[in-house]
Amino acid sequence: MDVLHFEGRDDTPAIVLDKMNGIFEISGRSLPEDSAVFYEPVLKWIERYKKEPNSNTDFAFKLDYCNTSSSKFIQDILASLEPIKGIKILWYYQEDDEDMEATGREFSEQVEIPFEFKTL
Repeated sequence: MDVLHFEGRDDTPAIVLDKMNGIFEISGRSLPEDSAVFYEPVLKWIERYKKEPNSNTDFAFKLDYCNTSSSKFIQDILASLEPIKGIKILWYYQEDDEDMEATGREFSEQVEIPFEFKTL
């Protein structure tokens, strides 16, 4: 399975989805001009991954900020991950960033996936 890798920019997060090396991470700021276009390859990659997932998948979110339209697609990503056995979300946030912690906690209530909250 091909690796999906996007370099982070000022308005888009870095993304690494690498089945072979067990790296699943979205990090940085997420406020792309068109969230649907930006996140479409991520959702397609996850659909392919779901067919033959690793036995354990730790999916890390290390977001500094996400706008409203990005939040909708993060919600879609989480919903897409939900059926995967052995999935766990690692939600990272800056120790003093109550907003990103609260955002992660809200997401954790919307899906049946274990979340671990960690400070950076």
